[in-house]
Amino acid sequence: MNDILPIVLSILAALVVIGGLIPVLLKTRRNITRYPGTRDANDPEIRSGGSTAVADREGTIGARAPEGADLEGLDTTTVPDNAAGLETIPVETPLPVAGRLARLRERLARSNNVMGKGLLALLSSDRIDESVWDEVEETLLLADLGTEPTMQLVDALRERVKVLGTRTPEHVKTMLREELIKLVDPTMDRSLNVQRHADKPAVMMVVGVNGVGKTTTVGKLARVLVAEDKDVLLGAADTFRAAAAEQLATWGQRVGVPTVKSDIDGADPASVAYEAVKAGIEQEVDVVMIDTAGRLQNKVGLMDELGKVKRVVEKLAEVDEVLLVLDATTGQNGLNQARVFSEVVNITGIVLTKLDGTAKGGIVVAIQKTLGVPVKLIGLGEGADDLAPFDTEGFVDALLN
Repeated sequence: MNDILPIVLSILAALVVIGGLIPVLLKTRRNITRYPGTRDANDPEIRSGGSTAVADREGTIGARAPEGADLEGLDTTTVPDNAAGLETIPVETPLPVAGRLARLRERLARSNNVMGKGLLALLSSDRIDESVWDEVEETLLLADLGTEPTMQLVDALRERVKVLGTRTPEHVKTMLREELIKLVDPTMDRSLNVQRHADKPAVMMVVGVNGVGKTTTVGKLARVLVAEDKDVLLGAADTFRAAAAEQLATWGQRVGVPTVKSDIDGADPASVAYEAVKAGIEQEVDVVMIDTAGRLQNKVGLMDELGKVKRVVEKLAEVDEVLLVLDATTGQNGLNQARVFSEVVNITGIVLTKLDGTAKGGIVVAIQKTLGVPVKLIGLGEGADDLAPFDTEGFVDALLN
């Protein structure tokens, strides 16, 4: 009996040790989180580096800001598209660019477009006198073309009508098309700055007031970039609007990219943006897209905070693209928004949404003339494919058809 007792005690001690190790082993297993996108051959499968990653049962990854960072305390999570235990969501792919452009042109041509139709009717009149030119000016101003571009277009049309001495519908349409294309300016660079740098990703910020469709635009554009074989990471820095982070994370799952977001309501947006860029550098992605909170351009404190987001991000990487999302139906108010935002964060491009239900297509010209910033993307609806690169000739043709 005395010989058996030490053996029994040894077995019990071993069971106690093994029981204590089981939770540790399980936790370590959950800490291994694979990057959910296509990686380069030299990239590690397992996340490592300066931030601490801990996957919980929901499949999210918690990250802590590095010590010494000039940031407020933050608990962020990175939501992969196919984390362990989550149902796999099929990754969507957009239509080819040509298909999206054709779809947008068709929808714009069917919209309530009084600008092109009204001008063609006026300039095809049997007799063009001062009253007709006054109506032409009024039509252009109502389309939010702006005073200076309106006078420029009217003067050019007056001269051409006088010289050519013809007003057949075909000639008028050709003449008007050529002058409108000049105004919209096909020479502006409308490409997106999304090329990865040697050791860092391209960083894009998306800004604008509430309700213009920033988060949706980020999701749609991420969808396009993924289809172009780019590794993308999303940053949910809109920490004020309820469910904004979840909405962006859902887009991330749809297109197969991770999303860095905070689990704290009202968290510091600059901190979330910082963590997103930091994760993008560690994971060697091509593009980090940061969705920011909507804010009115006349709220000084909120605009200053937006500038802070950009400054904090630039501690890690250069911001290559700042897209301002504008609602085309707001007309000249959108132009006022653009002026203020450009002073705070140096806008590099415009995304013009909701263009299908408005006759204010002239805002494209007004914004570009005022700011010298190109319209790079247009959206004509809520569908995933209702976002496409802005094409000058296609836009003018749609206005005139």
